[in-house]
Amino acid sequence: MRHYPVFLDLRGRRIVVSGAGETALAKLRLLIKTEARIEVFGALPVSAIVALATAGQIVLHERALTPGDVAAAALFYAANDEVGEDRRVADLARQEGALVNVVDNLEASAFITPALVDRDPVTIAIGTEGAAPVLARKIKAEIEAMLPARLGVLARIAQAFRARAELLPPGRPRRAFWARFYDGEGDKALNHGGMTAVVERLETLFTETLQNADSNATGRPGHVSLVGAGPGDPELLTLKARRVLHEADVVLYDRLVSGNILELARREAVLQETGKTGFGTAMSQDAIHALMIDHAARGHHVVRLKSGDPAVFGRLDEETEALDAAGIAWSIVPGITSASAAAARMGVSLTRRGRNSELRILTGHDVKGFAEQDWQSLARPGTAAAFYMAKRSARFVTGRLMMHGADAKTPVTVAFNVSRPDETLLVTDLQSLPGTLSDADLPGPAVIMFGLAPRSAQAALAALPPKHQAGAA
Repeated sequence: MRHYPVFLDLRGRRIVVSGAGETALAKLRLLIKTEARIEVFGALPVSAIVALATAGQIVLHERALTPGDVAAAALFYAANDEVGEDRRVADLARQEGALVNVVDNLEASAFITPALVDRDPVTIAIGTEGAAPVLARKIKAEIEAMLPARLGVLARIAQAFRARAELLPPGRPRRAFWARFYDGEGDKALNHGGMTAVVERLETLFTETLQNADSNATGRPGHVSLVGAGPGDPELLTLKARRVLHEADVVLYDRLVSGNILELARREAVLQETGKTGFGTAMSQDAIHALMIDHAARGHHVVRLKSGDPAVFGRLDEETEALDAAGIAWSIVPGITSASAAAARMGVSLTRRGRNSELRILTGHDVKGFAEQDWQSLARPGTAAAFYMAKRSARFVTGRLMMHGADAKTPVTVAFNVSRPDETLLVTDLQSLPGTLSDADLPGPAVIMFGLAPRSAQAALAALPPKHQAGAA
């Protein structure tokens, strides 16, 4: 991140613009929305800039910028439509201590002006580091369409109520109060009775929240949400998972959860890695239980964030049983499991009429070591299975399957880091699986899709003579 986004308080401060043509006017249309004192320097100003000066929205000096004109300015814009003049005035402004923006010159600018969605006092800034202004405008248009114009009205009413809301207990009660207001209560009141009804609804919500907080002051335990983070792509999170993650006071996450997903948590939330990953250092399961119970007992909303789906090799039952024993309320938010994401990436279904009527989800190893399975039934033609945590047990799995009669040419696809930017698919067959994994030596989580090949590989296989098509899925 080259440009760090901030919101600068401009009340009563000077902004100086050098230039009085169309380029300067485009900047002024944004700047006049601020509470700054705006001064413009430029000969032969266009009529629209003269009109702004006549209306008292800017101070216009119909001359070129000279030394001393930028003294004590918070921001300076060089917008002269002339490279040499922009360079001259920018040097002057830097010498006088202002932050400088040279319009359409990223390298000469100390700051850039983002695309803005204005729902005053709600402001959304969109920046692309100057690399893609068209993309910024596209995002702006999408957000404009998504946010109702009256959102600003609700925010202004809420802003006036903030001092009163500070009387609510901090943390979850206060957040719950504002969440109810912005999740529909405020908009409904505005629809039915205008601004007066909104203020009355705020008072009612305040009283209800305060009463609930008082009744819970005896130390009622919090809540634990066991949430599936999916395979890694934040866009594969469910809407409920996003909401719960944003509401959490504490997030206890496995090491396989991607950083992009953790970014969705509230900035104030406590984030703690529980270190659960295959064949590495790990926090004990009992220690994780203790953490969940301790935080929840203090009234916190805890999110136990697991890669994939918490019900698939996520030790879910152990955790819910520990929470039950401690008298802690819990809920489960399912997630997309890696096998589903891998099949989507491969362009195939997990089941298909005439090929396989079931899919087995298996683990390559368990707490006792390499996991034994019903190898005889797995070795039958047409079987499909997803092996989780099986990179190190691939040779064992291959040996057991072939020992029980599995075709050596049965297709196998290994999906590494599925749905993430470094996603990789290895397409091989059963007898070659151990060597393929060893040669690739790829890091990250992997799911082995036994009996399934990507659609492109199936097409290539279909073009071969029949004797080469053994084990096709």
